[in-house]
Amino acid sequence: MVMAWKWIVRRTRESKPFFFAFATICGVVPGFIGYGVMQVTNTRSDQLESQLRSKARPESLMMGQVNKERLAEYLGELQRKENTNDRYVAALRGETLTRKPYVRIQPIPDQTGKEQKN
Repeated sequence: MVMAWKWIVRRTRESKPFFFAFATICGVVPGFIGYGVMQVTNTRSDQLESQLRSKARPESLMMGQVNKERLAEYLGELQRKENTNDRYVAALRGETLTRKPYVRIQPIPDQTGKEQKN
């Protein structure tokens, strides 16, 4: 194995066409293999999707709805070209934004107090 690797290194130094052929093989072949695996394992059927959605837990459905609402709110702000930098500042401070128009930032409730009481 070591000898083969040394041979490849020597050949890539000596020959530019070999270098480009080796680089192409190292990049394209795994890409084709990955694409083939994704195509084979992708089971995009409406029946399977409806079955999975019908078996979803209420928490999952609620989180999906919340995420959809948050995304709609964020995209609306982007369309109105509002300044959204405060979202990033709030996230860095461990805070979340509210839906109240004049109170944008609200701290996350302290979880340690609840755990100590239990």
